[in-house]
Amino acid sequence: MELLHFALVVAVAACTVKESHQGPNQRRLLKELFTSYNRLERPVLNDSQPLTVSIGLNLMQILDVDEKNQVLTTNIWLQLGWNDNFLQWNPEEYPGVANIRFPENLIWKPDILLYNSADERFDTTFHTNILVNSSGNCDYIPPGIFKSTCSIDVRWFPFDVQRCDLKFGSWTHGGWLLDLKMIEPDITHYTPNGEWDLIEVTGKRNDIVYECCAEPYPDITFTLVLQRRTLYYGLNLLIPCVLISTMALLVFLLPADSGEKITLGITVLLSLTVLMLLVAEIMPPTSISVPLIAQYFATTLVIVGVSVIATVLVLQFHHHDPNGSKMPKWTRVFLLNWCAWFLRMKRPGEDKDHSACHNKGERSSLSSMELIASSPASQSTNGKALYGRLPGHAGEEVKLLPKAQDPSVGGVEPALAKILEEVHHIAKRFHDQDENESVCNEWKFAAAVIDRLCLIAFSIVTILCTIGILMSSPKYVKALSKDISN
Repeated sequence: MELLHFALVVAVAACTVKESHQGPNQRRLLKELFTSYNRLERPVLNDSQPLTVSIGLNLMQILDVDEKNQVLTTNIWLQLGWNDNFLQWNPEEYPGVANIRFPENLIWKPDILLYNSADERFDTTFHTNILVNSSGNCDYIPPGIFKSTCSIDVRWFPFDVQRCDLKFGSWTHGGWLLDLKMIEPDITHYTPNGEWDLIEVTGKRNDIVYECCAEPYPDITFTLVLQRRTLYYGLNLLIPCVLISTMALLVFLLPADSGEKITLGITVLLSLTVLMLLVAEIMPPTSISVPLIAQYFATTLVIVGVSVIATVLVLQFHHHDPNGSKMPKWTRVFLLNWCAWFLRMKRPGEDKDHSACHNKGERSSLSSMELIASSPASQSTNGKALYGRLPGHAGEEVKLLPKAQDPSVGGVEPALAKILEEVHHIAKRFHDQDENESVCNEWKFAAAVIDRLCLIAFSIVTILCTIGILMSSPKYVKALSKDISN
């Protein structure tokens, strides 16, 4: 039973499998082709005619754009095609042999290299087989990880657009021996990059004549146009910088008596410095152009630094010694009158009725003086007053003058003169304290006015710098012009 089953399987296989003549025909063809083939010979029938080589590429992926070292790393399948007149055959004489795959070291192939390679091995392609058909057309598609030099322009970082060239050409053959033809680049299998958007890939044929040789040296240059995705840098650099610069404005809202104004300003300054160090690690050390984000950081750093200086001035006004120099007249007029009016700021207690306060003070002074004058110590032993009250002019002290002395009294008692002297001393001391307090309040109000002025001024400058610097990128200019045209 098993033998019958095996015989049936063999019969079915014999009926379904076609006979293949490729093996012996291919061996016979290879033997005939390599009878007189020389891999060092340029495969043309006429040595005076150039051999045309087609060059194209399939861009698979952008692996890395190293701004610091200015190197572009890409995954590319290179496409090379040419016609080898010494590798042709008649398909009818060799049935089943439509094409042959040769190792790249057995037949002639053009020495096409990436001119602007930055790799240590220079040529990083994987040497695959060359596919040759009966007409002699050779297709060579070596894949590779290409590292190429790219002039990175960081002026508009992180809103920049980079143009990186891949220059391919023959290393030893001139244009009279090897002519290059460009194949349109293919990006159908491209894998998007997380940091860069691929805008376009273009190609161009160039002919360069060097001083050493009369013949031109052609090359095919493919240009990759890349636009940076700004989401990562916006979240990790721009937004923190804007928030920190906004925190610098809080310095002018913090009360001077808190003792933390300078501390907050210095903390903001140090935070910006740390962010600038992070940006400096990414950027190439070049002095050709200053990156846009570096301009914004430097401007913000200057604004925060000036805000610290302004805070020191505010604290100096706030804690001014009343026994020191008096406020200059122009400062009082400019800050306490003009600026305070412009900012709609009023001194504490300015709305109160000052005249009522003064009258109340006069009445209290008079009452105290009357109390002293009517005290038993100011009366004589027989009940007659020795002192009388003499009211002065408005704002002047009330003076006590002795009345006409009674003939029975020999003179003013020494105790009364001493009491009067002490009263004058106490009144003068209260007057000096009120005057010093008034001077201190005047300086503090001037400090509050400067704080408010700095808050408005620095807010305007911060907003204008943020909009003016960050929106000056061509990316935003093109978007704005497009919106206007639409």
